[in-house]
Amino acid sequence: MRQSTLVLIILLLSIASCVPTSKITYLQESKSTVNDSLMMVRRLQPPYRLQVNDVVNINLYQSADERLTTLFSPASGESVSSAGVNGYGVDLRGDIRLPEIGTVKAIGLTTEELQDKLKDILLEKYFKQEEELFLTVKLAGISFTMVGEVSGTGIQSVQREQVNIIEAIAAGGGVPATGDLTAVKIVRNYPDGVKVHEVDLTTLDVVYSPYYYIQPNDMIVVDPLPQKQIGIGTTGLSAFSTIFSLVGTIAAGILLLTR
Repeated sequence: MRQSTLVLIILLLSIASCVPTSKITYLQESKSTVNDSLMMVRRLQPPYRLQVNDVVNINLYQSADERLTTLFSPASGESVSSAGVNGYGVDLRGDIRLPEIGTVKAIGLTTEELQDKLKDILLEKYFKQEEELFLTVKLAGISFTMVGEVSGTGIQSVQREQVNIIEAIAAGGGVPATGDLTAVKIVRNYPDGVKVHEVDLTTLDVVYSPYYYIQPNDMIVVDPLPQKQIGIGTTGLSAFSTIFSLVGTIAAGILLLTR
């Protein structure tokens, strides 16, 4: 009787301690979405405003002044090794330094606003007002930080203007089975301070979240599951082995003490 009770306890503990697939599976069907339905992802995000350490690419095309065209080519940007991209970085004062033009205040502007601002400066200094300039300003990539229960921690960089959180996590090596996908934190900088947002990556509804797309300098934090925190295996077999070994050790100790 005691042996059967002991076996039952071991089985119950191993089942309770293994990680359920619902905790580690991305984008599961939710009650509010129909299978195979068209997902209207929120691609129209509020315009992003430049912050310190952002990097932008500035290109001038088809200019009559070939010297300026060369100066604003992609290869002319300052190298920003920490972000892993080339371009013009926003310094601690919120400025970018450009050839011929000098220092331009960029912090708080969208890329379109900075583009218009640079066009006005160039038209005033080097071109006729009626001349049409083909000038583009774009983010040189998105850099973010991965920490916590992830396969690759540290600063990551994706050479695109728009990246969702699942793509960002994949670029950083992914989340192991011991990571909690139901409460992934996004630490984001705002002009008035830092805010922490939370998203559940196990449900399809995450695509409707205003935080589905990450922003430059975001920090993505993945917490470990309770099974990892208490040192129990992530699968039923590994949990059973761990608990069986523990119970066996305790049982052996009790037998030695009772003899």
